[in-house]
Amino acid sequence: MHKRLLFLRVILSIGFLIVIFRLILVMFVEHEAYFSRAKIQQITKEEITPKRGNIYDRKGRELAISLEKESLYVDPYLLKSSSSVEYLKKYVKVDSQLIEQLSDKNRRFLWIERKIDPRLSEQIKSLKIEGIGFITEGARYYPKGFLASHILGFVNIDEVGIEGLERQYDNYLKSEKASKIVLRDARGKKLSDGNLNETKGNDLFLTLDEGLQYIVEKHLDNAMKKWQASSATAIMMDPFTGEILALANRPTYDPNNLKSIKNLAIIRNRAITDLYEPGSTFKIVAATAALEEAIVTPNTKFDCSQGYIEVWGKKIKDAHKHGVLTFEEVIQKSSNVGTIKVAMMLGKEKLYNYIKKFGFGEKTGIDLPGEIAGYVKPPQRWSGTSIGAIPIGQEVGVTALQILRAYSAIANGGYLVKPFIVSEIRSSKGDILYKSYVQRERILSEKTAKTVSDILKKVTEEGGTATTAKLDGNYVAGKTGTAQKYDPKTKTYSKDKFVSSFVGFIPADNPRIALIVVIHDPKGAHYGGVVAAPVFKEISNEALSYLQVPRDDAKEKGLVVMDYYEKSKKAVSVR
Repeated sequence: MHKRLLFLRVILSIGFLIVIFRLILVMFVEHEAYFSRAKIQQITKEEITPKRGNIYDRKGRELAISLEKESLYVDPYLLKSSSSVEYLKKYVKVDSQLIEQLSDKNRRFLWIERKIDPRLSEQIKSLKIEGIGFITEGARYYPKGFLASHILGFVNIDEVGIEGLERQYDNYLKSEKASKIVLRDARGKKLSDGNLNETKGNDLFLTLDEGLQYIVEKHLDNAMKKWQASSATAIMMDPFTGEILALANRPTYDPNNLKSIKNLAIIRNRAITDLYEPGSTFKIVAATAALEEAIVTPNTKFDCSQGYIEVWGKKIKDAHKHGVLTFEEVIQKSSNVGTIKVAMMLGKEKLYNYIKKFGFGEKTGIDLPGEIAGYVKPPQRWSGTSIGAIPIGQEVGVTALQILRAYSAIANGGYLVKPFIVSEIRSSKGDILYKSYVQRERILSEKTAKTVSDILKKVTEEGGTATTAKLDGNYVAGKTGTAQKYDPKTKTYSKDKFVSSFVGFIPADNPRIALIVVIHDPKGAHYGGVVAAPVFKEISNEALSYLQVPRDDAKEKGLVVMDYYEKSKKAVSVR
């Protein structure tokens, strides 16, 4: 018994010595290694996607904001069985590739579903599945839904701008990625979410007016339905500053529901990405050039009685036969014959120079992605018939914004302005990081601009092509456009596909807004004065009321002392 007891004591003593030796190794020799391992297991850093900056209209109304949503993830190390994740198929989409990755216990983090519905996250939390967790992320939300979608654009799942202003100003809107320290116990369960100093991106303030945008989109929807058109565009701009007040395209989409988009063409901002032959709205170039070069006066007469003109063996006709027309009547009645005769007097070199002066064939420089320059052939590439086609808006490719900018140069007294849509960028603390300014260049004399403006007023009066654009109480200056679409298959102009448009500015003598309406492939009618001009009138009527612009007839009767917009024009800063 004594020997056995001694032996047991020796064994226990050796055991204790081994334990003590091991403890000494752990506490002193291998301390750093074990401390590091414990730190990795218990203290982890989680990356947080901070909130993007908001986007506001010119009056501070929210157009794009960031909310918080929970994202679902799995920790394979803590997961007891992959069947737990498969069970989640009842609630969310579970990728088969994810199931395969669950066997790798060295991976501590895998996404299951990002930014899920709050009610769904509560249901999954109630299941209390070990190894399943949630992370709060920012989620982009557009409070007005479809409104201004082509301007605002959208972001991807990682809050990176993909279209519109979200893409153009992504570097300003996004914030630097942040992280937080999370404490866990030995089993990996979260003990603390840690502290995070919330960061936020910068805010955009637009020139856009939510009220005007709604008016434009409402009437564009009505026009699409009435004429069963394939697409349509409308842009409203301040002709003096280049500020975009409203811009809309149809068809459109809801940036809150990108999964519903079946055709990617819907997200294209047609106002700046799509070219079309403008037809008669382009006649303003030849008309303005002839006046500026003193080749004609408003009373110069042109014989248009034949109803057609032959250019290099090709007959170009008027929609209706006219007799002898003054230059003023050529524009008022939109005579192709008269316009071509004016262009021939001008010559192709001068005509081309004025086309470039008005900015055609180059980008306007608007701060939206995807703008194209358009298409204008240099004179050396003109064919024999080009001098007859180009002045009436054929053989050129333009965007709706380029046409609107050209008419704005008439409205503002001869300046070509650079359109823009972001007026300010402010930090999350309210500091102004960027402030836009008016950029413009004189391309015409004020006298010529005023003469053309007066002629364009007659287009909406009796005898003109757009009496349907005439407003009650305010004078309208503008021009219709009816262009046949070119069919690349037949290499001729289509007989049943048209672009109908109207562009103008109001009030004509003291313009507050410039507006263009372009409708593609209308059914039942195709003349710009029938299809687009009434839409221009409806938008303008409501817009002037919304902006509280005084009626011209009230000013003529002395009921208005001074137009408030005159004051604002004097305050415009130009660099």
